[in-house]
Amino acid sequence: MLDQHSYGWSASFQGLTLRTALQPIFSISHKRVVGYEALIRAFDTDDSRVLPLHLFQLPADEPENLLLDRLCRYLHIQNYSSLSDQVNWLFLNVSPQVVASGRQSDAFFGQLLKLTGLPPHRVVIEIVEQPTDDSDRLRKAVAYYQQLGCLTAIDDFGAGHSNFERIWNLSPDIVKLDRMLLTRATEDKKARQILNGIVSLLHQSACLVLLEGVETRDQAMIAIDAGVDFVQGFYFCRPSLDLADIGQNTPSFEDLLTEYKSRDRGQLDPTQQITDFFRDYFQAAVNGLVAGGDIRHACEALLAHQTVSRCYLLDALGVQIENTQTSHATAAEPDPRFRPLENTQSADWYRQHYLKQALAHPDQIQVTSPYLSVTGAYMCVTLSLAYTQAEEIKVLCCDILTH
Repeated sequence: MLDQHSYGWSASFQGLTLRTALQPIFSISHKRVVGYEALIRAFDTDDSRVLPLHLFQLPADEPENLLLDRLCRYLHIQNYSSLSDQVNWLFLNVSPQVVASGRQSDAFFGQLLKLTGLPPHRVVIEIVEQPTDDSDRLRKAVAYYQQLGCLTAIDDFGAGHSNFERIWNLSPDIVKLDRMLLTRATEDKKARQILNGIVSLLHQSACLVLLEGVETRDQAMIAIDAGVDFVQGFYFCRPSLDLADIGQNTPSFEDLLTEYKSRDRGQLDPTQQITDFFRDYFQAAVNGLVAGGDIRHACEALLAHQTVSRCYLLDALGVQIENTQTSHATAAEPDPRFRPLENTQSADWYRQHYLKQALAHPDQIQVTSPYLSVTGAYMCVTLSLAYTQAEEIKVLCCDILTH
């Protein structure tokens, strides 16, 4: 079923010649290749390329689909086993129909690994997210690959039917983020914040994170800033049929990381820029309060700035001790939709990160990452500073709009 050539192994399916292409996967922290995704490439009798989409439309029924899936994986493993690489992972896509059919339909895979001698711990099984009528069967299929000793990855997370419930149910080792998340993050700062949040949640779910579809240097910077573990895409290396020289010409991660470290932090993280801009205003307000002034007068200069939403004062337990002082712009144009949230008298903000940080670092201005304020459903960052007045600890807070 497989034929050996100077370029490696090939296979035949319905008159087409199938070959393996490999695309490197890089670890940002290790600054090197840690794996390769195997991709099928099909050619007709004139050696013209046939799109993978058309190839996978050829099977007329489930047995043929199963045959094509097995043939592709057999071809990929045979090609990869012939390389000198003895360390890195091989990422293999599994047909959704095969996965949904359960472990018994893929018992052949364990036999294939024994036949080729490829250790299971060097294989990452990629499962495309899709709706399934039998989630229990899917879970058992994933458990089968894990019991073999393989790693498992959820592919295209963030598109279609992906959700965190599947992550919790399937417990994959790696989650591959859909490229549309990166495309949106390239165009929209809010989407970039969401991307960073998704990566953080996946890490908390005990998953390593791979971002695919990285095509430009700016997208590489976004990936680094998002905290993903692995990257894949045309910017680093295109899939190649030349297996012997795969991954030889790739960008220097030293250069990327050096540029990332030297870039203006305000470009990737605006909070430092905001802190620097408002530092003198904020410190003047604190000085006015320590001197015995009222909060409205002390914060007057702050409240006059067009991006400032409100100022408020808390005690050491996070309870608001004076009425919120709204800025001139906010007071002039209140949003009636959020009127139930306006009154914050005696509100308790003890759970908020900005209070805890201020209390942990007294007399030092703290700043949060952008978040959605519950007082008006607007995106903001909060500056906070804990100070002592008449032996009582108080915390001045100021919300600054970020959109």
